Amino acid sequence: MRIDVIGRFQRLRSAIASYLAMGMLLGIFLAASSQSSFAIAAFARKYGLPCSACHDAWPKLNNFGQTFKDNGYQLMNDRDAPIWQNPSYWPVAFRITPNWDLENTGRVATDQAPNGQSVTTHGFNLSGLDILTAGTLNKDISFLLVPSADETGAFHFESAWVRFDNLFHSSWANLKVGKFELDNLISEKRGLTLSANGGSYQLYHFLPFGDSNPYQFGIGDNQMGIEFAGHSKNDYTRFSASLLSSNDGNVDVPYGSTYDGSFTFSTAFNAGSLGLQRIGAQAYIGQAPTYYLTSGGGDIPGTGKGNHGFSREAVFALLYFGKFDVTPLFGHGSESAYLANYVSTGGMPPVLPAGSRDPSWNNFMVESHYLFNPQFIMTYRYDAIYMTQQASTAYPDDAGNTTANTIAARYYPFMHSRAGFALHGEFSHLNQKHVFSTTTGTLQDVSYYSVFGGMDFIF
Repeated sequence: MRIDVIGRFQRLRSAIASYLAMGMLLGIFLAASSQSSFAIAAFARKYGLPCSACHDAWPKLNNFGQTFKDNGYQLMNDRDAPIWQNPSYWPVAFRITPNWDLENTGRVATDQAPNGQSVTTHGFNLSGLDILTAGTLNKDISFLLVPSADETGAFHFESAWVRFDNLFHSSWANLKVGKFELDNLISEKRGLTLSANGGSYQLYHFLPFGDSNPYQFGIGDNQMGIEFAGHSKNDYTRFSASLLSSNDGNVDVPYGSTYDGSFTFSTAFNAGSLGLQRIGAQAYIGQAPTYYLTSGGGDIPGTGKGNHGFSREAVFALLYFGKFDVTPLFGHGSESAYLANYVSTGGMPPVLPAGSRDPSWNNFMVESHYLFNPQFIMTYRYDAIYMTQQASTAYPDDAGNTTANTIAARYYPFMHSRAGFALHGEFSHLNQKHVFSTTTGTLQDVSYYSVFGGMDFIF
């Protein structure tokens, strides 16, 4: 009996020692990681600023970071021009996110279950790779180049632009040419959510039920064109107007020689201890072809004709309450019945079927963040899209209605002038009404969810 008691005591002492050792290691780790955070490594190396100067939490910008970006990645001092930089300085950073993810899709039609079954996949994975290089070519001439690979290693140019800043010595006149992100208040490229369902904003990519037009675009996608933008000295008031090729940021003009326009305006005011509050509006308008010339029965790229219009409008706010911020957005979308009732016509102008109408819808989104401290932030987002008029009287009233919930947490063990690192966890759930199944030819409600855990790092 005594031997058994001694054995249990020794095991207990060993367990306590192990827990103390783990606690000490964790304490050392947290103490070592409690250093001041820094911004994206390339700019941190150039200016020696902490990341908190430009970011609420990397990669989300605060007003100072937005002003730095709007000034063409310049602090407006003598260190902006590259001629004053140390020759060993290279404005380059690499970002990738090794992760484990789980994806579930409900009611997938299979040979084993023609009416649909739930399908789940999970495993270790990689995000795409971004190679970011940005800065100034000269005083008031800035650039951004982002060769980017998807998770298979296939490269494309995510961003490639040159910007002429402070034309006529005015912050109200800046001209950008190339491929760039639209001036959205809610940036999909600087988002704090990364999963397959939660990594994009539903309202930026929504198309009404029945729209199978080859031309599809996303407000969150980088687009090709020219932007004229300006802002007040403190960046409280800012605007942007862009003329874009109708190619959704792709090279050449695979759809037709038409143009889209994107417009954003916002203004901010200081609400004392609550912080800076911003309100604004944006609009995206454009045209898309409804039929193509053909050769051998196939569409000839770039020959789109019969253009008809579409539009997306929204009002938004960015409100701070100390460590808590919330971004509500209310939007409206509509497009021509010719786009939403698209069918291939073999090169002939389309004829609308009976019951066709211009579809329209409303969308609401709210995204909130709570910054516990500079190293830990939580995100919650709710997306909702509701049709107000379907493209055909034959469609169910709620076909295409979409709701999504996403919650994420990011912890930054360290971030300094050479590298940034974040541990990222996320859950996202998406539900769509009356999705058309090409297998069964029926309409059915479908839900999706993602579970994501990753290590987001930039060097």
